[in-house]
Amino acid sequence: MLPESPLAAIESRLRYLLPAEMYASMWTNPSVEMMIEVHKHLRTLQRILHDYSPRQISSQAMKPGNIKTEWQYGTMMFTDLAGFTKLMEANSTKGREGAADLLKQLTKYFSAMIAVISKSGGDLVEFTGDALLIVFPKRDRNDDTLHAVRAGLRMQRAMKEFAQIETSAGIVTLKMRIGIHTGRFLTADIGTPRRMEHVLLGKDVQKAKLAESKGRNERVNLTPTSYERVIDQFRFEQGEKVEDSKDQDQYYMLVEDDLADEVLGEYEITPVSRRMASSTLIDRDKQSVLKEITDLTNSIEPMASFLPFPVLSLLVESAAQRKIDPDFPKPTIMFINFVGLPEAADRALPGEETKLSTSFSKAFSLINAVVESRGGMLKKVTYHLSGSDIVIYFGVPTAHTNDEMRAASAAVAIRDIIMNIKPPTIGNFQPEIYCLIGIHSGPAFVGEIGDPRGRREYNVLGDTVNTTARLMNRAQKNQIVISESVQKAIELKYECISLGEASLKGKSAPMALYELVQKKPKNNG
Repeated sequence: MLPESPLAAIESRLRYLLPAEMYASMWTNPSVEMMIEVHKHLRTLQRILHDYSPRQISSQAMKPGNIKTEWQYGTMMFTDLAGFTKLMEANSTKGREGAADLLKQLTKYFSAMIAVISKSGGDLVEFTGDALLIVFPKRDRNDDTLHAVRAGLRMQRAMKEFAQIETSAGIVTLKMRIGIHTGRFLTADIGTPRRMEHVLLGKDVQKAKLAESKGRNERVNLTPTSYERVIDQFRFEQGEKVEDSKDQDQYYMLVEDDLADEVLGEYEITPVSRRMASSTLIDRDKQSVLKEITDLTNSIEPMASFLPFPVLSLLVESAAQRKIDPDFPKPTIMFINFVGLPEAADRALPGEETKLSTSFSKAFSLINAVVESRGGMLKKVTYHLSGSDIVIYFGVPTAHTNDEMRAASAAVAIRDIIMNIKPPTIGNFQPEIYCLIGIHSGPAFVGEIGDPRGRREYNVLGDTVNTTARLMNRAQKNQIVISESVQKAIELKYECISLGEASLKGKSAPMALYELVQKKPKNNG
């Protein structure tokens, strides 16, 4: 770019926000017309990133790299979808045509759910596969739990539309399980200016997840805390016993949906639109256009830092088409259950939250660096019944011929990082920090999941993802459990020990499991 170009001052910031051809054109032809094209692209990218971001990120003006912590109160809802694996299998034999058909069905489902969530006052915080995490913030009238339950009932009613999905392999039925808990949770923005992550920490997050896992398909399941807040509003059926409760007589409560439409009523809240106001150029002189571009860049960078770089690059290159084509790749998936620091949130004394988040931030940044350096993608840090899960992909969106080997190398390095973390003292307590790791490879569905005109994310779904999570759950402290497909791909360079066969949920036959121990020493002979 010529030194006198108006864009020279922010050229380094635009390198990762412009498509390759546009960047090259900007470099060789820094004219007003080219600047206007850059502005149009950035305006589109801003809208896309806004839709990719939960409200907790998109509504705040922040500087990438700033570690922010805040205790929040409200009602959390977790959902889980049953039947997706069959739906995927029914479409996977048709290649890209099947991927497009599957995306249409998923888009219809997610758009319906997101519409209910928005109109009911909820904030969709996270997609995890086909599951959702929604937060209903505590409001002045203390009715967040009521809004969450009403939303859950509306969502279950909307599921009737997906009870008979016709496919080439027959009828597929989708069912949803919903769990609700009211409490407090620590939100933390962790990471570096290059890669940030928004996490929810604390025992109440786990209680909300447990409510979903202990619930039933087609029902809304409440913890005792949430039940007490709406006991006079609905009829209930007793669910499973709360095993970890100090009160031996506490049970989860399933909401009875015997309400007439007029009793359930209209939506309580007029939702605030997630669509961004258009930034239209009025004055087209160089200085005015430059200011608009700079303002857009200032808005985009914080949101962009919360996305994995491969996803950001995909969105930048596809911004003109405003869509990412779905596909059925065969990625290698890694799940890491990171235990110790997330649970310490509830032990933190006033003012210690930053110390906890700083330690978590350091661990996250080091793990992300390991993954990036090996060509993988750390997709997100998400909830778990203990600790937090770190979800990592190798092979999407960029595939390599040795993704299993890359994943194995990353897993060993990540285990070493976690084992060498010096835990901070939180609330006069020093937590034990360890990890459980699972790795599996196989077919999956990849695409933009959500509402194509609103909240959505690039995501990987399918049985391979679910199986990886179950391998992780079978691991012992600081153990890496892998499937046979991964073991065969890495056995020449990595020491693996057979763990025998195990029956896993959703599998018709036992799976052969292995422990990834370490890299084999080089043979100097």
